[in-house]
Amino acid sequence: MPLDSLYWVITHNCNDRCDHCYNSSRPKAVELTIPEARAVIEHFPPLEDAPLRIVLSGGEPLVNRKLLYFCLDALYDKYGEHTQYMLQTNGDLLTSEILDEILAHHVTRIDIASIDRFHKHKGARAELLKSMLEAKGMIFDNEGALISKTRLTKPIPTFSMWGANEDFWIGGNWARGRAVQTNVMLRRPLHNFCAIPSGARGFAGGKEDAMQEVAVQLYNLYPCCPGTRMPIADLRYEDLNAAIETVIQHPMWQALNDGEPFKMGLYKGISEDYAKSRAQALGNICLWCDEFFEKHYEHFKPNFSEPHLNLHTFPSQQFVTLELPPSLHSSSDSSQS
Repeated sequence: MPLDSLYWVITHNCNDRCDHCYNSSRPKAVELTIPEARAVIEHFPPLEDAPLRIVLSGGEPLVNRKLLYFCLDALYDKYGEHTQYMLQTNGDLLTSEILDEILAHHVTRIDIASIDRFHKHKGARAELLKSMLEAKGMIFDNEGALISKTRLTKPIPTFSMWGANEDFWIGGNWARGRAVQTNVMLRRPLHNFCAIPSGARGFAGGKEDAMQEVAVQLYNLYPCCPGTRMPIADLRYEDLNAAIETVIQHPMWQALNDGEPFKMGLYKGISEDYAKSRAQALGNICLWCDEFFEKHYEHFKPNFSEPHLNLHTFPSQQFVTLELPPSLHSSSDSSQS
């Protein structure tokens, strides 16, 4: 079955340096080279499995329009009208002329992802952008999740405006990148981000009620947008479909595909209660997932690529210095025995 959505971060280069940024985007940060982008697209699914939607994001994609337009052109050459092409941007660099260029490269959806307390001048800029987009015939559509199995399935030119507001952002500020460094990540340990849009649930398919989506940070393939502690594959050299088919044979990846990260360790005798106690100690379910990879996953391999380290900026030593609350020591010890 084709992917419902392929979320591709093509650059960490950005004109801003937001406190909550999950991939630590900033000026002059790492981005794909043209040869790397070409190789990644070659390893995306074949035409007969064309993703229904491909979302290009950053960083700020408009910082390097040459790279953005190359990716859009190469994707269209591969998939044509079988796929919808969407763009996430902070809108800071968007002009009427650049908007014309974007639309000429087959983009049917633009998300202005900067309408929040982390961005300066958001109010006045939002009104200007809304007028600009509507003047090009785009329809304002700000309902519900950005993408779901049933939403945004037709190539009607639409746009939305959103950001990291506590009442909207998908699952709260992710425990990744600069959000960890600046301590603005969501601290709700039992909130199961894995089971909602942009989480890992359904990444390998087989879920009638869940969208099948994977995320790619430049060339690193992940089952979720925040990114697991190790990528599934390096798409400069590995085939996306084959990589997913390989990992989903393992019970840990099956638990993530089920949206059940507290069950990641059942195959090793690690109980759900212990997993929940560790999430409570760490402050976030994604950090429990990270800890499982480093401490328990038998196939774990550290990844030192720059795009991966921009997600995982906090040291692994954090896992051994954070202690369980005293009331949980006895229950976790018994669950491991």
